[in-house]
Amino acid sequence: MGVLTISTSPNFASKWLVHRLGRFAEQHPTIDLRVAATMQHIDFAREDFDLAIRHGDGNWPSLHVTKLCVEELFPVCSPALVRGRRALRSPTDLKYHTLLHINERRDWGAWLEAANVTGVDFSHGPVFNQASMAIDAAIDGQGIALARSALAAWDLGAGRLVRPFAVSLKVSYSYWIVCPKPTATLPKISTFREWLLAEAAEDRRRIVGLDDTSTRN
Repeated sequence: MGVLTISTSPNFASKWLVHRLGRFAEQHPTIDLRVAATMQHIDFAREDFDLAIRHGDGNWPSLHVTKLCVEELFPVCSPALVRGRRALRSPTDLKYHTLLHINERRDWGAWLEAANVTGVDFSHGPVFNQASMAIDAAIDGQGIALARSALAAWDLGAGRLVRPFAVSLKVSYSYWIVCPKPTATLPKISTFREWLLAEAAEDRRRIVGLDDTSTRN
């Protein structure tokens, strides 16, 4: 089917897409992928890309748009923290641990409120400007991060992360598959789109399964 050029964000590329590309190559050996990671939304009219995966509200009326996944925000941490000396048995135990933040500390405040937790100081802890950095710090046992489900799914499935609590927050933005309308039905584009949707659906099933076995609070 030829070369397929893809644009996406560094976070999505490193925490979601890259780990799965081997499977895609095995299933579709006639499609040769070219992946570029950038924080900027590419201009299909001026740049040589076939498809992009964007994080946003889906409001790009000039493009063919398909929602990849519905996201939630929930705490994740290393399995060692759940079993450690100060085990995470309830959300109030967060006061004994470092909270990891992405861009600002507001999200932890919202999650603690949703979980009806008081007495946890979320005004401290390192702040990262990339979600992938906070997730990697959580994997390393440096604290507990609030992660979006799409970006945490691979590490949750591999057991590098766990969800200590079931409470989650809905988020307004999601990941979307976008491409120019005239090329949306090209075989190489529709094939990759369907593969992305299948992978996202499997993530959702996995996360729901993990949620069923997580600590209920």
